Amino acid sequence: MAKSQREGKVFIDWSQNNPAKTTISPYSLRGRDEPNVATPITWDEVHGCETAEQSMFTAENVLDRVSVVGDLFTPVEQEKAALPN
Repeated sequence: MAKSQREGKVFIDWSQNNPAKTTISPYSLRGRDEPNVATPITWDEVHGCETAEQSMFTAENVLDRVSVVGDLFTPVEQEKAALPN
């Protein structure tokens, strides 16, 4: 879906559910020349990003971030969402 058609919406890319895709779990290193860490961020951080680099974390700095803001993934384990029937 083109970005112009999804303004104000959350795009769920169902095509990522494929063994050949590179979706990974939180806090995993991405397989790149300079790997960054798949790090949960807040909506305020999303809105405040002017460049992609502002939301990138490395193995060297991600633990410092967690010690400051906490583990933003923790609520996923604590809050159970009802699945549709």
